[in-house]
Amino acid sequence: ERRSVRIDDGPARGQQVLSEVLPLVWLTPQMDALFREAASGRRRFLDRLVYGIDPSHASRVNSYEHSLRERSRLLRQGLGDDKWLASLEDSMARHGVAITVARHDLISRLAAIAAKEMGPFPGAQMSLDCEIGQWLAEMPALAAEDRLKEALATTREGDGQAGGAAHGPHRGDLRVFHVAKAMPAHKCSTGEQKALLIAIVMAFARLLGLSRGTAPVLLLDEVAAHLDVERRHALFSEIGALGMQSWMTGTDQAVFADLGSQAQFFQIGEGTVVPARAPLVQ
Repeated sequence: ERRSVRIDDGPARGQQVLSEVLPLVWLTPQMDALFREAASGRRRFLDRLVYGIDPSHASRVNSYEHSLRERSRLLRQGLGDDKWLASLEDSMARHGVAITVARHDLISRLAAIAAKEMGPFPGAQMSLDCEIGQWLAEMPALAAEDRLKEALATTREGDGQAGGAAHGPHRGDLRVFHVAKAMPAHKCSTGEQKALLIAIVMAFARLLGLSRGTAPVLLLDEVAAHLDVERRHALFSEIGALGMQSWMTGTDQAVFADLGSQAQFFQIGEGTVVPARAPLVQ
């Protein structure tokens, strides 16, 4: 069944509209391996951040990926003439350059905030490792579009055999460095990687509040359990300073004891949600 999105008792044109009304920022345990796994996960993470600032970014990414899949299908099956493929490549070039510009813009806006240490959380230096980004540093966006179209046209045979495309924003990667240690995130310890990820998300939450005038809703799944006391306290303090509505989940109530009367507590079990007492500080 299709999902139905309604806002103020009226139908909305899609889930994308929700981000225009209610910006969300979240962390889940599955994101802990962000810096160790494939670049595709980091691209999705970066694009979700861009959505928060620019909701129309989602439609650009969808359009690009649709054209990429259609071009790959035609090349693989040996179908489609030059005009058909050129039309798809024109769409990929327009949307691909726009995607890269939006990613670069988000990183540049986030850079100053993310680079500062948040108590025990390290500063993070972010950059986009992307061929199109290098072109944009040398030429206008329209020229970069023409260059991408030319590159796609000349690699059709190889792309048809290998699948996908040898050029485009889907080849980019988000690079993150631990500022104080001058070390790439993928070489940091798992604890340092977790701290870097939290630092980036909290920096983005601050940026989102400044950009939109309202603080986002923060969703943190099993985050506190993996932090030491100092970092837990710093995280709770930052959330309070930003004035964000935050939902935090965990299986150990004790890790939330420092919140005291600042938070409401609920117990979830057997399909029910009931109020619970605040845990006592040990």
